[in-house]
Amino acid sequence: MGLFSFTKEIAMDLGTANTIIISDGKIAVDEPSVVALDRHSQKMIAVGEKAKLMYEKAHSEIKTIRPLRDGVIADFNACEQMMRGLIKMVHSGSRLFTPSLRMVIGVPSGSTEVELRAVRDSAEHAGGREVYLIYEPMAAAIGIGLDVVAPQGNMIVDIGGGSTEIAVISLGGIVADKSLRVAGDELTADIQEYMSRQHNVKVSERMAERIKINVGAALTELGDQAPEDYIVHGPNRITALPMEVPVCYQEIAHCLEKTIAKIETAVLAALEETPPELYADIVKNGIYLTGGGALLRGLDRRLTDKLNIPFHIADDPLHSVAKGTGVALKNIRNFSFLM
Repeated sequence: MGLFSFTKEIAMDLGTANTIIISDGKIAVDEPSVVALDRHSQKMIAVGEKAKLMYEKAHSEIKTIRPLRDGVIADFNACEQMMRGLIKMVHSGSRLFTPSLRMVIGVPSGSTEVELRAVRDSAEHAGGREVYLIYEPMAAAIGIGLDVVAPQGNMIVDIGGGSTEIAVISLGGIVADKSLRVAGDELTADIQEYMSRQHNVKVSERMAERIKINVGAALTELGDQAPEDYIVHGPNRITALPMEVPVCYQEIAHCLEKTIAKIETAVLAALEETPPELYADIVKNGIYLTGGGALLRGLDRRLTDKLNIPFHIADDPLHSVAKGTGVALKNIRNFSFLM
């Protein structure tokens, strides 16, 4: 069976924080977007979860890299190696030859021509023979089951690791959009800076991420949804002695305020550009939150109160874009918006 050339179809959400690959209609790979390389030979040592375990812990001979920053490729070679390693996980069976790949990849709607070319080139170098690109908010809308080709306005706010994609979609196209290089990574950096300034404790990027997951919030009053305080361990910034600091969700909500306000402003700017008829549809249907940032406690309530438009969190916000790319993969000939 492996003696002849054959084509395998995969859909990929190439994210700043996580890369998800769908094959045969199922999620085949869901791994952190991290790769570990030998510093001298530049050969890949580990990819995904194994590489993330080395992140911020490796010695000088190993460099761990997150190839994507702000939603776009920051390290071309590392991205290519990471994609190659993750794709191998999909077809790790006993094949004599690597299959040629037909791929659909989600990209930020604010990508420049150069950034789109970088994604396409990386995919081709990783084995892609036919590479199609789809804007992430369009993929997210498809992934949560919206009819994107209907003459009706739908609005998506996709808050990923590196970028926030805001788009108004109608008739299979994006009518108004804002792509913001402010998202989960920025929230993590805010927490790192806050812990250093307020508590005098040094925390790693990974620890700040854990704080965000455990006590991250967009509101200072969560009522019954309030999480318990999270205990942070780390060295004192000045003395290097060990510290144990309890952190509550209210102080994290305060420290994330400026970044969340930027997202609010971008949503408002996209609404200002929306034609009145589509605006009326959005007010009636609400706005859909997808991506990891949608899981920030109280974010939907905060945005609903601020804009007087209901915000809905998608059923599976982390996989919305990936699911949408999977649907697009099955409908390559029918979807004219694929690039």
